Amino acid sequence: MNIVAPAGNMERFYAAVKAGADEIYMGIKGFGARRNAENFTLSEYMEALDYAHERGVRIFLTLNTVMRDKEIEALYENIKVLYEQGLDAVIVQDLGLFRFIKDNFPDICIHGSTQMTVANHIEANYLKKIGFSRVVLSRELSFKEIKSVKENTEIELEIFVSGALCISYSGNCYLSSFIGGRSGNRGLCAQPCRKEYTNSQGEKGYFLSPKDQLMGQKEIKKLKEIGIESIKLEGRMKSPHYVFETVSYYRGLIKEIGVTERTSHLFNRGYSKGYFYDEKNKIINSKFSSDFGKFIGSIEGKELKIAEDLMLGDGISYVSKDYEKLGGENVSKIKIKGKTENQKSAQARDRVLLDKVPREAKYVYKNYSKSLNDEISRGIKQNKKTIDIDGVFYGKVGERATLELICKNNKGENISVIENSEIFLEEASKRVISSEYIKIKLSETGETTFSINNLKVNFDGKAFIPLSLIKKMRRNATEVLREKLILSHRRQAKKDIKKIDYSRSNNKNMKFSVIVSNSSQRDTAVRYGIEKIYEKGLDVAKESQLGRIDLESRLAWNLYQLLENKNDAVTVNWNLNITNTYALEEISKIPGADTVIISPELNLDRIKEIGETGIRKGLMIYGKLKGMFIEVPIFQENKVTITNDQGDQFDVIKNSIGNSELYLETPMNLIPNLEKLLDAGIDELVLLFTDESEEETEKILNSLKTKTGEYNPYNFQKGVY
Repeated sequence: MNIVAPAGNMERFYAAVKAGADEIYMGIKGFGARRNAENFTLSEYMEALDYAHERGVRIFLTLNTVMRDKEIEALYENIKVLYEQGLDAVIVQDLGLFRFIKDNFPDICIHGSTQMTVANHIEANYLKKIGFSRVVLSRELSFKEIKSVKENTEIELEIFVSGALCISYSGNCYLSSFIGGRSGNRGLCAQPCRKEYTNSQGEKGYFLSPKDQLMGQKEIKKLKEIGIESIKLEGRMKSPHYVFETVSYYRGLIKEIGVTERTSHLFNRGYSKGYFYDEKNKIINSKFSSDFGKFIGSIEGKELKIAEDLMLGDGISYVSKDYEKLGGENVSKIKIKGKTENQKSAQARDRVLLDKVPREAKYVYKNYSKSLNDEISRGIKQNKKTIDIDGVFYGKVGERATLELICKNNKGENISVIENSEIFLEEASKRVISSEYIKIKLSETGETTFSINNLKVNFDGKAFIPLSLIKKMRRNATEVLREKLILSHRRQAKKDIKKIDYSRSNNKNMKFSVIVSNSSQRDTAVRYGIEKIYEKGLDVAKESQLGRIDLESRLAWNLYQLLENKNDAVTVNWNLNITNTYALEEISKIPGADTVIISPELNLDRIKEIGETGIRKGLMIYGKLKGMFIEVPIFQENKVTITNDQGDQFDVIKNSIGNSELYLETPMNLIPNLEKLLDAGIDELVLLFTDESEEETEKILNSLKTKTGEYNPYNFQKGVY
């Protein structure tokens, strides 16, 4: 089972490799779901590819955001450079980008990002059918569901086991986008889930902030037993020390060598097992959302009974009873109760006397461990990643000595080199060396990136072979093998780029449709002559919930509902994040797909950029925008309103299966300015009703004739970055 590690820059990349990562996911500047990470220039990326390939490590390019047509096509040259350098795989969210890459670089591996919200085997099988080689499953799946998916699909599966969790299903979170134009689906999430909110009862808390995920030996063993190909660690913006320690920890778990978990000492806002055991009540940490460090004790007066060792150079932070950070310090002296002299360290259960404690301080957290960080620094400096090689040495009097070295590259191809001695071997006049001696000396690969795995020595026991000759043959052979190994990943891209020939969308005879959440809204829509009426559905089709998905519905809220739908003409809802012509064309290949409601993250200019396609285009013109689809029941009540520090209000509604859906309380409304859409190529104008009363529903439907009401465009006007 491979470890897929994060790297946000070269320093983190080297840390991941040296810790033993098998695969590393990395972005290039300006693209990917962590655009705020430092990321890599093209030259750095090319350097990293060669460095990784020399050590048997695979590199995945993260392009897991939704894109415009021009952005997809502009990526071609960057992808081409990395493809020819030997890029191992690309991680994508956008079906349009997938199709563009598949058409232009047909032999590269493409992985479906967790932002695709693949949560069942039907969707996984569809991705394999169209050309994906791996899918990163939604983090909300339990082990039982992961196992079921694995038993019913042949595509490679990658599972998150460590790091930050999004409270919303990845790919189905729009809160940052709708509030401030910073889209998570564009790699610029402002993390509103980590902010404090006030609920309807006036209580404050971090209601949307999940603990980080940290699986252990038991969970890794279960995933290994069912044949999961890769486990993924989150952390492209974490420190190199965090990356190195976390990779090392999971390498130990996979090898079952017995390791101590220390990741929580490097970054800690609370940890859980995620959704592995379906323990949804353990996901949220409503007390705080930032990295406090490791809890070491509560203050009693000016005494602190510590729960773990403390030493000079450690960092501590003081926290109030309401979990507000009150400052901190680097430990420069340690006083232990009962001892007269200052100490260099204190042991767990000692009572430490504190000098300058903030008045409101209640708890103490250790946010920096000097001993741990020093140890990791040594590991990063000293560790090296090697690739196993096999060898055959042949030595016989009257013939040239021969050394053949063989290894496999990341594509599974054998790479070999044969080094012959310059001279013919003569018979030794004195004591000859042994086959074992030759084997030992040839295995001393030193500073190379190779480790001899299996070496056969065919020696006649008579020839004179100088040690200098053995060393020279080994040195020459390993250097040539290194060069051949790196070059074996090179390939040539096709000369001609394949892209869509655009034709501008024509004006359409736009029809109205509605999505209703109850019978009252449906009846009202019928009275107003609306012919196309859809029912509210579920954004995600989990493996264990497939029986709850309405396959008779003419509106598909997830890929499963589209693939298995019983209707001849199906509309695809906007939460599938369709933002470009390429994606529309890809969706149109699915039998029954008739209309796509394009993403409300697009502004009018971006909508007009989308060309004429073989599938109808819809656009939501009214409705409370769904900011999150959450597996966790945030509140027990069916509806709770929460407010952020800026006064924005959101309704958290419990749906039919107990999940939480978060809506912006103020609806989007384009109705007063519908004339702006006349030349945008839209076929269908969609109104979404959630909790509107019969009177409110009538008022909105009546405004379709009068073009009155409060114009509230959200992203339709401002767009996203």
